[in-house]
Amino acid sequence: MPWSNQGGPGNRNNDPSGQPQGPWGQGSGGSGGGNNGQPPDLEELLRRSQDALNQLLPSNFGGNGMMILALVGLLAWLLSGFYTVGPNEIGLNLVFGKYLGKTQAGLNYNLPAPIGDVTKLAVTDRNVTDVGFHGEPSAERHRNNGQPHASQPQIAEAPEESLMLTGDENIADIKFRVVWQIDPAKPEDYAFNVANPRATVKAVAESAMREIVGQSQIQKILTADRKLIEPACQQLMQKVLDDYHSGVMVLQVLLLSVDPPQSVIAAFRDVTAAQQDLQRLGNEAEAYANRVVPEARGAAARIIQEAEAYREQTVAEARGQAGRFDKIYAQYKNAPSLTRQRLYIETMERVLGGAEKVVIDDPSKGGASVAPFLPLPAFAPFQGGQK
Repeated sequence: MPWSNQGGPGNRNNDPSGQPQGPWGQGSGGSGGGNNGQPPDLEELLRRSQDALNQLLPSNFGGNGMMILALVGLLAWLLSGFYTVGPNEIGLNLVFGKYLGKTQAGLNYNLPAPIGDVTKLAVTDRNVTDVGFHGEPSAERHRNNGQPHASQPQIAEAPEESLMLTGDENIADIKFRVVWQIDPAKPEDYAFNVANPRATVKAVAESAMREIVGQSQIQKILTADRKLIEPACQQLMQKVLDDYHSGVMVLQVLLLSVDPPQSVIAAFRDVTAAQQDLQRLGNEAEAYANRVVPEARGAAARIIQEAEAYREQTVAEARGQAGRFDKIYAQYKNAPSLTRQRLYIETMERVLGGAEKVVIDDPSKGGASVAPFLPLPAFAPFQGGQK
């Protein structure tokens, strides 16, 4: 029953004189107290405790009994050194503050306190560090599968973290997230080498991102180089953390947003739109050139080939006519009269072959004025009795 310092005749903590008694039998203090409000005597307290223990122990409980009691207490103290490690944890054994080794999941043992101590680290849990903004705690987001909880405060901007200077002396507003975990192979580094691992991870992430952004141009950061920045930042962070022997494994770096500062974002959007229009028009001009130039080259090649064919044809015809003339001239030398008559007939055949003709006989030789002849060409279209 809790001690009450209230007065009254029914209070068992009051002495016969009516003064209230404290938990050790003395007065409650004040001008009427037996010790004027002073704390109880330590020797008197120990004596009373020893008397109470002697009353509880048997009368024959001597030195051997005290030894057995001490052994039982020692055994209970030693048994309290057993502990369990979860499946996602690794235990670090300490004796007098010195690290002795790590233990895996299951039942393990280490000397109990105050000699020994055990530090348990969740090495498989993924932790999240945000740079450029402040929102819900990382552990809470991890339990919600990366989604903010409804009861958590709204995300607040942190321009002192997100504003970074680029290599072409522009400013970029970059917000990103780092996913990391404790290295299962070196959990002791995480526990003992770095005073504040979470703050260290955030500082290293911000420093690595500033170094990479400081070597890039803002237009490339806003467009093509976004996918190159993430692995580069992850590699640089891992290198620095390994140099610190921090026991941290960087799993992923995610760029959440890459924008110009709010004061100039409208101008940057106009510039980006103009560059996109320039690139689009350049692509259209290149496509037109790729279509027109081959057509022009094909037409030029066709004309050249036709000219070469016409030249070959003309030269061949001229050579053929010259060879024919040489052959006729050779025959003319052998029979001039016959050759002239033959040439005359062949020429008349070529000239009059396709024209309509009327044959007139020479009246001086007793012939009729008009000589009848059979119009053989008129019967040519009739084939087998059909026109």
